[in-house]
Amino acid sequence: MSDQGPKNRRDFLNQALVLTGAGLLGGAARVASAFPLETRAAGTVRKVVFPARFRWGAATASYQVEGATKEDGRGESIWDRFVHTPGKVKNGDTGDTACDSYHRWRDDIGLLGALNLTSYRFSIAWPRIQPTGKGAANAKGLEHYSHLIDGLLEAGIRPFVTLYHWDLPQALEDAGGWPSRDTADRFAEYAHIVMRALGDRVGEWVVFNEPNVFTLSGYGWGGHAPGRTDPDAMLRAGHVVNLAFGDACRAIRAERPKAHISNAYTMSTFTPETDSEKDRDAARRWQSFWNVWHLEPALYGRYPDVFPGGLPAERIGIKDGDMERVKAHLDFLGLSHYNRFFVSTQSGPAFDIPGSFGGGKEGPITENGWEVWPSAFYDIVMWVTREYGRRTIEITENGACYNDEPDATGKIDDERRLAFYRGYLAELARAIRDGADVRGYHAWSLMDNFEWAEGYTKRFGLVHVDFKTGKRTIKESGRWYAKVAAANGF
Repeated sequence: MSDQGPKNRRDFLNQALVLTGAGLLGGAARVASAFPLETRAAGTVRKVVFPARFRWGAATASYQVEGATKEDGRGESIWDRFVHTPGKVKNGDTGDTACDSYHRWRDDIGLLGALNLTSYRFSIAWPRIQPTGKGAANAKGLEHYSHLIDGLLEAGIRPFVTLYHWDLPQALEDAGGWPSRDTADRFAEYAHIVMRALGDRVGEWVVFNEPNVFTLSGYGWGGHAPGRTDPDAMLRAGHVVNLAFGDACRAIRAERPKAHISNAYTMSTFTPETDSEKDRDAARRWQSFWNVWHLEPALYGRYPDVFPGGLPAERIGIKDGDMERVKAHLDFLGLSHYNRFFVSTQSGPAFDIPGSFGGGKEGPITENGWEVWPSAFYDIVMWVTREYGRRTIEITENGACYNDEPDATGKIDDERRLAFYRGYLAELARAIRDGADVRGYHAWSLMDNFEWAEGYTKRFGLVHVDFKTGKRTIKESGRWYAKVAAANGF
């Protein structure tokens, strides 16, 4: 966990809000096991099996791995500006080089093959396609992703593409950023350009990665780019992102009617810290704000009941026709999960929502301060399945931070990460057995990379990266994951 405040990639709220906790809304009892027993019965090992044609994958994000931030016509992103602002990122680290995947993408495909993976979730850098966020496409940028997609297909790996993983062109931020309604128009134009150039070879698309995180942390808490701390701007940004999702879906389908589309929604379980009515109500509201503020508008054309005084439509910037515009058909539901939360009203409201929340501390703790609690994964997958009609689910991210380094022989024996995946995958298999329609799983991450405001201090990869030389080394967790992918279970 960062020593500089709420700047971690997904868990910035764990520090900004002053609670411990975990769990699922529905009571304060903490009865789940940190290490589930589903893989053992009567002293013998039970096989954990996944459905036929289940997709095993790994995920990355453009700014975190590509580098080459000033090559081939790429424009400046908000993260380029943010990382070069003193004090924003640990050790002054930047993504200028990162894993050098812009040049080493063939090596990355080789790693995917060595891990027996059949799906690679990666993102396209908007500033590579439109350097200023508008206007004609940059041919060199499209050419890069075209080569990557062709290389994946030749290797028998599905390209699972994210249009936006947080690297907004800085020129658009200078013009107002995500709180500006014009950004939705610009994004739809960008989506259309990408689909026209690449949509013939890509079937599944994630439009936005974790919209709750980049709007809250970028515009509310300020720990991520662009670093603004304006609650009203945060609310407007969330609404404009929802408008942009609806517009982008229509632009995508106009170009490629058979494309399968979703967002990657990061979701957690929320439990009231006590059985008090206030804590229970706050947990319900926070669960809705964190999990489905960007899902229910797309599905139903409405925002969930979050604010006690009713929907602050004027602050959000809702105009006539907007709630029809935000609606979009989801062909699957992208779901990311990392941790669980407890909610209490003792510390007062945050963003005018009663109470505040923080991560659990009862289970083992990873090296960035997150609790390992596999049964929460089962809980959230089943909650989504119950609440939203057994939709097809793709796990877009799940993983853990452990900073194991090579030993004298070069081996990276990251047994804690291996145990993490064993526990979480066992719970995912249990959810599938109990009726969840999960079609694929993407580990975060394929390789160690630039971890946003944490710089290079946090390692999530199945593959170790020496950031001085770029050398990639498969960790023991990666070797185990490769066996799981080959056997479709463990």
